[in-house]
Amino acid sequence: MAGRTARSERVGATKDSILLTAERLFAEHGVFAVSNRQVSEAAGQGNNTAVGYHFGTKTDLIRAIVRKRSEPVEAIRVRMVAAIPPDAGVREWVECLVRPSIEHLAQLGRPTWFARFGAQVMTDPALRPIMVEESLTAPSLRQIVDGLHRCQPDLPDEVRAERGDMARQLMVHMTAERERALAESVTTPRATWDDAANGLVDGITGLWLAPVTPAS
Repeated sequence: MAGRTARSERVGATKDSILLTAERLFAEHGVFAVSNRQVSEAAGQGNNTAVGYHFGTKTDLIRAIVRKRSEPVEAIRVRMVAAIPPDAGVREWVECLVRPSIEHLAQLGRPTWFARFGAQVMTDPALRPIMVEESLTAPSLRQIVDGLHRCQPDLPDEVRAERGDMARQLMVHMTAERERALAESVTTPRATWDDAANGLVDGITGLWLAPVTPAS
């Protein structure tokens, strides 16, 4: 029994090492520029087929990275949604939308790679469905979207969809840009991740509340 436990722990440590290494390499060099063999070597695995053995294809590896990060983000989001008041306005719902992923990045310390990795996945037509399936279909996100809709019941459907797309783009690419700047020791507009969240909440709240140009 003790032997099986020790082996299980070694396997778990190996898989974590591979995931972190892959996340870093994909963020720094691009998903398709890095092979599974390169990930195995960089993770210190003597067997160059370690990625395939533990995860399968590169798509499976990408899904495992997304899942590893999505679970703690979802836990934070569920906690925030549970605490939101019944009379919450747009800003409160946007806080629930923006802060969970940024809070998780802050918890990871420096450096981080997931924001840049996520930006690449979301802009690749072949990989985007993985992010959508693993992190963008969470029940808590549906609650947030419904809350935003209740705050602006007269917003036209096409404008609502468009602003949802705009908000998602801001969240994905602003966090990736900040992460890149921190990795390169470049000065950022906001001193901390929490300050960056404040800026995003301000911007996305303004976006949702912006006037709508009448159709011509």
